[in-house]
Amino acid sequence: MSTEPKTPAPQVWPALRARDAKGLIRFLVDAFGFEEVVCYTEGELVVHAELAWPEGGGVMLGSEREAPEGAPAWPGRPGGFTAYVVTARPDAVHDRAVAAGATITMGLTETDYGSRDFAAEDPEGNRWSFGTYPGAPRPTA
Repeated sequence: MSTEPKTPAPQVWPALRARDAKGLIRFLVDAFGFEEVVCYTEGELVVHAELAWPEGGGVMLGSEREAPEGAPAWPGRPGGFTAYVVTARPDAVHDRAVAAGATITMGLTETDYGSRDFAAEDPEGNRWSFGTYPGAPRPTA
């Protein structure tokens, strides 16, 4: 039996930039429960970090910085990111976020489509929603 770590199946990994990427990583781990997978740095600059969501998927992030000469500017600005994160445990994630000092922008609520959700803002101003809604069923071929 192999003890090598398994690479997850292909997924969508949203990416964002942060003024204080190291601080944002700590916040997302402590307040919401993301897991730091990798963090490549050059001094104080976070070149690339991956944070896994324990229930699947994750986000990638790095420090805000100038684009290399001749390359287009990064379109996203710190604080301009939003995400919906599916969790089977919204109450536990909410309580963890509150305990870590997250700004709760919408308390726990039951939606008319059967999800239990809440929303929070991170220190960079990004908006995070957490809830039980896994998305609509996929059409069959």
